[in-house]
Amino acid sequence: MITLGVVFEALIGNAPKWADHIIADVGIDSRAMIPGSMFVAIPGESVDGHDYLEDAFSNGASFALIEHPVSPDFRVIDLRLGSDQDFALKVDVPFCLLVENTVEALQVVAGVWRKKLNIRVIGITGSVGKSTTKELTTTVLKQRFRTLKNPGNLNNEIGLPLTLWRLSEGHERAVLEMGFYLPGEIMFLCDLAEPVVGVLTNIGTVHAERAGSQDEIARGKSELVQSLPSAPDGVAILNYDDELIRAMADQTDARIFYYGLSPEADLWADQVEGLGLAGIKFRLHYKNETIHLKVPLIGRHSVHTVLRAAAVGIIEGLSWEEIIRGLRSGHTQLRLVAVKAACGAMILDDTYNASPKSTLAGLNLLEEMEGRKVAVLGDMLELGRYETQGHQKVGIRAAEVADILVTVGQLAEIIAKAAADAGFQKENIYSFADSAEAVEFLKGYLTENDMVLVKGSRGMRMDKIVASLEVGS
Repeated sequence: MITLGVVFEALIGNAPKWADHIIADVGIDSRAMIPGSMFVAIPGESVDGHDYLEDAFSNGASFALIEHPVSPDFRVIDLRLGSDQDFALKVDVPFCLLVENTVEALQVVAGVWRKKLNIRVIGITGSVGKSTTKELTTTVLKQRFRTLKNPGNLNNEIGLPLTLWRLSEGHERAVLEMGFYLPGEIMFLCDLAEPVVGVLTNIGTVHAERAGSQDEIARGKSELVQSLPSAPDGVAILNYDDELIRAMADQTDARIFYYGLSPEADLWADQVEGLGLAGIKFRLHYKNETIHLKVPLIGRHSVHTVLRAAAVGIIEGLSWEEIIRGLRSGHTQLRLVAVKAACGAMILDDTYNASPKSTLAGLNLLEEMEGRKVAVLGDMLELGRYETQGHQKVGIRAAEVADILVTVGQLAEIIAKAAADAGFQKENIYSFADSAEAVEFLKGYLTENDMVLVKGSRGMRMDKIVASLEVGS
């Protein structure tokens, strides 16, 4: 575990002899502190973490990183003065370490601590499927190695350093999801984490409003493969089915390992069959081996998630027995959950977020299901220049799959129009301004024979629809 001494060493070059405290955990939420943890006070536009110091200490924190003066009730060591100060006397906990910038201090310590550890890091990025790939890859690697992953979506300039602080000498692998909003962001995360294996999922239009065109998004994601060490140590695991990902092979000196649905890939799958809520089955091909598999991931698109996790297992030297056991164990379907509605309908809750690619995947899953198919689709936000095109593609696919289409929000009206233009009967299309209106309609409309996909961007609060309809609501 990381110690207080490592923090001192990273920030001012040396540590007092008494700084041998083990830091049990680190976080930015004062409510989540445990005994012996460190609270990082981050000032924000609307909330300043410094205002919650007392709560953090009350909840068990022993230390805090701060960047501006606080109440004299708190003991403070000013690290801005450097090592030229008297550290002879041990300071009773809890106490604060005053630095110039808490986020930068968090990052510096994370980088120093990671470099002290003999660990292989697997970095994962892409537009869709990062988190599910992270979870399944971790499950596979845990069949042999002690493995750490970043929890939830802690995949940015704050979340990833927090994860690195949680590494210990006992960890052998770390699986780190890396998010991207601006050029240079993934390169910065790679400088901290030093991945030796990079997994690229796909390039879509998620966050195009901030990141720009698909080519610009691809350039940002390619920073992961550019940061990898040269072969044979570095390995880039690339999606052969995505042209923009496949082209990244020219941007790295790492070994290239392709996965996909084409026999041209190193690891590929065919005969993919969706089994509804029971999962998927397919054939897996690697070198001269063919393996028949059934896994509990929902939707045919999940075969790519399996391929990524299996590819990491191969690269890390696991046996097929270990890889298959990892693929089949645990519940890794993070995003989409089947929920029973009070009326008896089955709801496919995919409300975490939405992009055209993930929504099309959700519609493909709906197509596999029995019963009357109801697609409840909300606005897909932050698509930038792809806003109209993305919603139109979803509308056309909805017309092919759904029996009933319910749209929520102004942008989703583009979905409704595209579906109608594609021949979907207008009397089976219902459009609402917000999720509350949609709930009122669905409560009186759905029947026990319905299979309902609920999908939309987080900002549309489509989760409220599921919560209002499920059993016990």
